[in-house]
Amino acid sequence: MLERWNDAITAIDARLSDPDDSLEIDVADLARMTLTSEYHFRRVFSTLAGMPVSEYVRRRRMSIAAADVLEGAALADLAVRFGYGSADAFSRAFRAVHGVTPEQARVPGASLRSQPRLRFHLTLEGASTMRHRIETLNPFRIVGATTRIPLVYSGPNPDMIAFVRSLPEGLDARLEPLASDGLPVGPFSASTGFTDDRADGSPFDYWHGVATTRDAAELPEDLDVLEVPAHTWVVFEVEATSDFTGAMQALWRDAYGDWFPSNPYTVVPAPEILCVLESSDDWSAGRAELWLAVERVR
Repeated sequence: MLERWNDAITAIDARLSDPDDSLEIDVADLARMTLTSEYHFRRVFSTLAGMPVSEYVRRRRMSIAAADVLEGAALADLAVRFGYGSADAFSRAFRAVHGVTPEQARVPGASLRSQPRLRFHLTLEGASTMRHRIETLNPFRIVGATTRIPLVYSGPNPDMIAFVRSLPEGLDARLEPLASDGLPVGPFSASTGFTDDRADGSPFDYWHGVATTRDAAELPEDLDVLEVPAHTWVVFEVEATSDFTGAMQALWRDAYGDWFPSNPYTVVPAPEILCVLESSDDWSAGRAELWLAVERVR
């Protein structure tokens, strides 16, 4: 499994380093190399690398281009080689990665930034088991409040915090009677509607709601409703007596870094649901579940 992922990384560099290549990186081809779907490939890559595959390709492209820039190659020629429509477009991309223009990079003593080539490797982990279960659910609805906010890879998301603080008083009391048994326990948060590359700052839909099997006509008209098709779900469980917030954030990392490579499932497009079952007043301790829709690899 890890060999296939490293082969995909090697393929990216091979394309970027070949002056006769079109430089178009087809993520679907990379996914086929790892025997996964494109959706799964993008999701695992962004979780483990801390950036979407498109951002990694951009950084590697400009890291490779830096050597040609320093050798004095014409910017118009480099723009053609690295797939940009003009010298100005190439210069803007170069500056976005390195923090300086190509002309400034050629000044003696200029400092550049390099994106190292990624490599997936095995570490001796897994001594503790990941608590999880597999659930098969019929279609249901998420009912509650939603907003579209930018994705933040590192640190707090101010738009998410502002949305939660803006929720009407008494909303949870209205939602709880609508929840149906046998579904994710709410009120919970759910994330969906990501862009294909899941780039930092790209928009996604963030929900605060409950899961219900009630007909849409029975639900309050002032609440938002999301239809969720039937899926198989893997449910990861976490319980922490300290740093509960950190433990919840680690659920995604452990799921994509440890569980999926060790089990015959791939993730499929669906809301990613985080249920907080218990929490202390200061959020230092608690229990939570992460629900991810999956399909069995045959």
